[in-house]
Amino acid sequence: VLLEVLERKGIKMIPFGFPHGKSLQSMTHQMETLQDLMGVSSATVEAWRQRLGQIRNLGVRLDELTYKTNQLSGFENHLYLVSFSDFMNDPDAYAKTLKKKIQEAETRQPMKEKIRLAYMGVPPMQGDLYDYLESLGARVVFNEVQREFMFPRWRDSANIVDQYLDYTYPYDLSARLNDIKDQVQLRNIDAVIHYTQAFCHKAAEDMIVKEDLNLPVLQIEGDKLNCLDARTKLRIEAFIDMLKDKKEFDLCVF
Repeated sequence: VLLEVLERKGIKMIPFGFPHGKSLQSMTHQMETLQDLMGVSSATVEAWRQRLGQIRNLGVRLDELTYKTNQLSGFENHLYLVSFSDFMNDPDAYAKTLKKKIQEAETRQPMKEKIRLAYMGVPPMQGDLYDYLESLGARVVFNEVQREFMFPRWRDSANIVDQYLDYTYPYDLSARLNDIKDQVQLRNIDAVIHYTQAFCHKAAEDMIVKEDLNLPVLQIEGDKLNCLDARTKLRIEAFIDMLKDKKEFDLCVF
C-alpha cells in the first residue's frame, strides 16, 4: 500500500523482495532484476560487495569489543551496527568513524557487569533502554538484528546472492534462533530481552522463543514513546533482580 501511495505522488519506486523459503533461484532472479533496473553488471556488484565487506570487517571488530573485551556499551554496539543499514549514507566517512571508535574503545578499562544479555527483535524505539539496563548492572552484549544489518558472515558467501540468502532477518524464526543459540554460547549470555513493536505480528514469536531458548526471556513492547515508561522499567528491574538472585544461587556451594 505504501508503494502505491508513493507512486501516486510521483516518486519512482525500485522494487526488491526477499523470496519466501530462501529459494536460490528466486533470489537470483530478484538480484538480476534489481541489477537491470539499476543498470549495473554482476562484476560491479561484486566489486562493491568486496569494498563494503572491508567496512563490515570493522563492524565485526567493534562487535568483539562488546562481548570479548567488554570495552563497548550495549548502546554503542546498537548504534554502530544498526547504521550498517545505509553506512550512514557515506561508506568512506562511516569507515573513518568506525576506526576512530575502535581506537578509542581499545583504550578503555573492561566493563564488569553482573548480567550479560542478548537483545533480539527489531531495533528499539526507546533510546534509553541500554543505559537503563546498565544502571541495573546488566549489559547487552548481543544485538541480534543490528548485527545482521552488518552481514557479519559476508566472507563465507561466494557472491551477493549467497550473502542475502544467509541474511536471517527477513526469513523464518528458526534460522534466526539457530544463529541466536550459537551466539548465546559464544557470548556467555544469561538471559534474553525480546523486543516487539505494539500490534506487530512478530509478538506471537515470543511463544516459540521461550520454548526454544533454554534461557530466561523478557518480552517488552514499544509503541510511540521514545523512552521507557514506568511499567516497563519496573518489569525490567524485576527481571534483572531475578537474574542476579539466580546467579548468586547457582554460585552457592552447599
